[in-house]
Amino acid sequence: MNTNQISKSGRRGFAVSVIAAGAISSALLAFSMTPTFSALAASIQNTVNTAGSGTLTMQEADSTGLVLCNSTDGGSVSTNSATCATINNYGGNLNMVPGQTVTTTVTVKNTGTVPASAFSLAGGTCVQANNGSVNGTATDMCAKIQLLVKSGTTTIYTGTATGFATANLNINSLIASPSVAPGTSVPLSFAVTLDSAAGNTYQGLKVTQPMTLTFGA
Repeated sequence: MNTNQISKSGRRGFAVSVIAAGAISSALLAFSMTPTFSALAASIQNTVNTAGSGTLTMQEADSTGLVLCNSTDGGSVSTNSATCATINNYGGNLNMVPGQTVTTTVTVKNTGTVPASAFSLAGGTCVQANNGSVNGTATDMCAKIQLLVKSGTTTIYTGTATGFATANLNINSLIASPSVAPGTSVPLSFAVTLDSAAGNTYQGLKVTQPMTLTFGA
């Protein structure tokens, strides 16, 4: 065997040794990084992790508590807005005389599951119409109807039906209540007075005015 053959054989043996040493080092490193557990262990699994939305619904009741209007009367809580044609907040007296006052009381209840952080009352357009076969010629009957809205002893609105048409009243702030809690009712009274100065030209006339009660959260 010549010197060249011995040299090549030595290099091959050295290379094999280096590769083998590297493989052993890698195996030892991998073993050292493998997580190990002791014989004692503890764990908790949470199985009831839920989240969902509450409901905010409104109910208006007349003074007897027998006539009810609900925000869901439209048939779906998704709409949650209904028209109430069974409670007349102005009393419905079509035979008032000048100076007479008619007062109607209702309660507005939070029938949902979350507090109403906002509670508002907004007036709509006041419309005058004839109230019989003999009618006066006045055209400003809405200005002759005085309206006083109260919650308990707190005044919510005072003025004419004409002025109420543009009112948007924050009831929560007026009654110094941060919210209407679920199951809580807020009383409201509506006192309607025919101006004592209304003369013959206001005979046989009536007004109609919508209003909207709104909860917000």
